[in-house]
Amino acid sequence: MTGEASEIVLSKQDLRAVTAFAAACAEAALKIFEADQPDDSRPRDAVGAAWAFARGGERGKALRDTASAALKAAKSADTAAARDAAWAAMSAAGAAYLHPLAKATQVKHILGAGAYAARAAELLAGDDRSVGAEHIERAAQHATPVVVDVLKRFPAAPDGGGRVGELIRVLDADLRSLTLLE
Repeated sequence: MTGEASEIVLSKQDLRAVTAFAAACAEAALKIFEADQPDDSRPRDAVGAAWAFARGGERGKALRDTASAALKAAKSADTAAARDAAWAAMSAAGAAYLHPLAKATQVKHILGAGAYAARAAELLAGDDRSVGAEHIERAAQHATPVVVDVLKRFPAAPDGGGRVGELIRVLDADLRSLTLLE
């Protein structure tokens, strides 16, 4: 065994669909961050940049910069819920950079925004896991046939990652069980 992952073919349209899915998931958590940090637009800017790419924009420095800025915003958040909401925004902008490697860790690029948004909602609700489950269910409804097809090209989500990792695995299993028509 060489340890090298095989390459997966990903078109720009595949990346746009994945990024649109991630942006839709992260958008739901923006209000959580903004309640904590009302004067900080970095997570909203990252989600906006993700939408711009998903709608035909380029994958460039501005997109990377907004993802990095959202990560910095997470570090300045006062609450864990706001931190995870900012991570959701960072993940949305980062979804455009899904690597074409057949590695389970790449699944986080596809599903991370949804999982972080769900965790933010759970934390806001006093760590109520039923709230996270509802968010995961809504996230699954945003998945297009293209997103499901792209996800199925990768191995299942890996173990680990704490509660966010659990949410990623639940969303992963939910989407892999779907049979969608184009």
